[in-house]
Amino acid sequence: MILSTFILASVLYVSVVSGATTLSNSATGTDNGFYYSFWKDNGGATFTLEAGGRYTANWTTGTNNWVGGKGWNPGSSSRTVSYSGNYAIGNVNSYLSLYGWTTNPLVEYYVVESYGSYNPASCSGGTDEGSFTSGGASYQVHKCRRNNAPSINGTQSFDQYISVRNPKHNPGSISGSVNFGDHVKYWESKGLKLGTHNYQIMATEGYQSSGSTDITVG
Repeated sequence: MILSTFILASVLYVSVVSGATTLSNSATGTDNGFYYSFWKDNGGATFTLEAGGRYTANWTTGTNNWVGGKGWNPGSSSRTVSYSGNYAIGNVNSYLSLYGWTTNPLVEYYVVESYGSYNPASCSGGTDEGSFTSGGASYQVHKCRRNNAPSINGTQSFDQYISVRNPKHNPGSISGSVNFGDHVKYWESKGLKLGTHNYQIMATEGYQSSGSTDITVG
C-alpha cells in the first residue's frame, strides 16, 4: 500500500556537516538549483542535501512512513530524468520512483524503478490499466484511489497513477532514466489525465522498513 502523503512543515532541526545539510523534520525548498521535498510521519529518518542533484537518506523501522528526493517545481510532462547511485534495502516495503503531483485534477503519480517486497501496482481496490514499453522495459500501469487522505491541498480524495518497471532494477548500485513523456502519453490513452504540475522529484520512500539511499538526479 502506497502511503506517501505530503505535508508542509517547518524544519525544527538542521545539521550542517562539510557543506551538506541534514534534515530531521519535514521540509521543502531549493538546494543547488534543485527543488527538494522531505516528509515523514514520525521516527528517526534523516535526509541530507548533498552537492548538485545528489541526496542521501537513512531510515529504520522506527519511522512508519517517509518520502524524499530532489527534482523540480514545477514538474514537466516532457522531462527525461536520469538517476544513479546506491539504493540499499532488504526485502522490505520501499520504492525508488519519479514522483510528483498535479492539481486540477489533483493527482499523485509514481514511475517506480525499483522496490522491495511489495509491488506498488497491486494496491487494494485499484484498476489494472495494462502495460507499455519505454526505454527498453515494460511498465505495468495501475490506477488507485485515495479517499480523505492528506495531499498537497490538504485532506482530499484523489487518484494515484502508478507505472511499475518490469523487470525492476534490483536494489544496490543503481542507474537509469525515465522518459516521463512516454508515461504521460500512455496514461492519457487510458483516460488518466494529469493537471497543472506541482513538484516532481526522484524520490525514495520507505514504509515500516529500514535502509539507506544515495541518489543523484540528472
